[in-house]
Amino acid sequence: MIIVAIDEINFKKASNIIDNLDSEKCMIKIGSVAFNSLGHKIIDYAAQKSFDIFLDLKLHDIPNTVKKTIEGLSSLPIKILTVHTSGGKDMMSAAMEAVSGTDIKVFGVTVLTSLNDDDTTAIFKRTPSEQVEAMLDAAESAGIDGVVCSPHELKQVKKRESLLSITPGIRLQNLNDDQKRVMTPKEAINLGADFLVIGRPITVAENIGETLDEIYQNIS
Repeated sequence: MIIVAIDEINFKKASNIIDNLDSEKCMIKIGSVAFNSLGHKIIDYAAQKSFDIFLDLKLHDIPNTVKKTIEGLSSLPIKILTVHTSGGKDMMSAAMEAVSGTDIKVFGVTVLTSLNDDDTTAIFKRTPSEQVEAMLDAAESAGIDGVVCSPHELKQVKKRESLLSITPGIRLQNLNDDQKRVMTPKEAINLGADFLVIGRPITVAENIGETLDEIYQNIS
């Protein structure tokens, strides 16, 4: 499943992207950029257009705060939300308690795709792969639905039968941008990705609809 990231602070631009997408071929990701600027309005707009919505706020706080935050968000028409796995087992368990009785799935962010080996060694004293492995252990122990990881760690996730995967860092070509651990859509699907997050390659394309369709056909 393709998830198109809407990272706009202008409602007209964001809604125009949504208008050019097909709800049969993708979900919509609303992250902190759009949510903090446009709030519930952009989520309601996407829902009215029949899109399933991934609210990607990467919550990371003490368990009680995360639980209450998610309880406040759970009335929104969303299907997936994110927390940081580095918040720990208790925080992730609290997130699962907050979505109990809903059909919202909780995914845990492992290592941001903007980090390379030097970054993770400096921050975590581990390679990205080693850090992801530790976060997968925590995710499984907390019983969350899945994780967010770069395409390069998909083989590790596929060994964990209880976890689904959301994979950002998807590029049609090397753009030399802020994403460092990247891969093409087809490569990621072949490695077992369940959801592909694709933003700029679709949203800044000359023809958004055609670009989405081309990727959709390529991975179907």
